Amino acid sequence: MSDEWDEIGFVISSDYRVTTLKRLAEGPATPSQIADEADIGIAHVSRALKGLRDRGLVELLVPEERKKGRVYGITTDGNNVWQQIESQNLID
Repeated sequence: MSDEWDEIGFVISSDYRVTTLKRLAEGPATPSQIADEADIGIAHVSRALKGLRDRGLVELLVPEERKKGRVYGITTDGNNVWQQIESQNLID
């Protein structure tokens, strides 16, 4: 459980990570979809995705070598972390 709290702390320390994980909890999306829907810069989304992916909270759903149309989805771990964040009211 302490590992999960470490992940939760990592996510909630960045509004961009929160926004990105929240969007992916609703279903797979491309970085540009997330950026457009949240009205934030694509660079912020890309950085958030990299951090979340490094921790196994999101995954790339298309081949790694694909440069356009990269679709990301939430992992089981990512979903568990998101459920905790929501149930504990850790975000506004």
